[in-house]
Amino acid sequence: MAAARATPTAGRHPDRGAGDVREIVLDAAGTPLSALLSQPAAGPPRATVVAVHGGGMTAGYFHGQARPELSLLHLGARLGYTVLAVDRPGYGSSAAALPDGLGVTEQTPLLHAALADFTRRHPAGAGILLLAHSFGGKLALSLAAHAQDGDPLLGVDVSGCGRRYTPAAAADVRAGRTADQRRHWGPLRLYPPGTFRTGAAVVAPMPAREAADLAHWPHLFARLAPRVRVPVRVTFAEHERWWRHEDAELAALAAEFTASPRALVERQPDAGHNISLGWAARAYHLRALAFLEECLPPDPAAHAPGS
Repeated sequence: MAAARATPTAGRHPDRGAGDVREIVLDAAGTPLSALLSQPAAGPPRATVVAVHGGGMTAGYFHGQARPELSLLHLGARLGYTVLAVDRPGYGSSAAALPDGLGVTEQTPLLHAALADFTRRHPAGAGILLLAHSFGGKLALSLAAHAQDGDPLLGVDVSGCGRRYTPAAAADVRAGRTADQRRHWGPLRLYPPGTFRTGAAVVAPMPAREAADLAHWPHLFARLAPRVRVPVRVTFAEHERWWRHEDAELAALAAEFTASPRALVERQPDAGHNISLGWAARAYHLRALAFLEECLPPDPAAHAPGS
């Protein structure tokens, strides 16, 4: 297949192709992964943000249409970054080939191959920040834990994903109940008018193998976290209902990242689980991009004599 190629805007994604955002397809070792791409208007990118969506969503989660200023793809490109939002295996163009989806461990090499394909064909700048939400955060941490020498990974920024479910969420996961909309969204006042009308285009069924993988995460997290060797930032919404995030739990979570040079745990005020679709999206995205700034290597030219 012709990898990383531009494709016409698909009818199932009416937001795609809007403005400076276009759809491409990446080659994940033979599996096509669709993605949304936004690049700076002038010059090469300073770095690349790879955005990884959660369960039951698509890449359009990071390009919310209710208010354009809340789109990560628009904001990142305006600030000089390439933003690549990928449909995870089992979603978008790979859904037909993977109707039951894949678990976290099986998705990891496919995403790694897709990003290698992307960086062969597009400038990535100083490297890649993985910015991931919910189930996508599990995949981002797995990819970071399995990073190879030479991978251009700068850091990982995760929201809506912790190490231990709340008791109510854990009971639902064990029973196979994952559709509690109150847990996914929190108070509806946290989202702009029109979110649920325009958001219908970014919702997709969670594949069966992915749903079955939910119960294994606490054990997998304990294995992955100590292997992450880049800076990590984890954000919990004020109204997060999937994950435990009391102070003691946050301290314990940060302590798991023993090989990371820095592990930050933060809370996002006035936000529900789906932060990037809410009023708080711009504030969260700006904080994530500020974290990326801190992960960038020094620019020797900026410190040259006479500069």
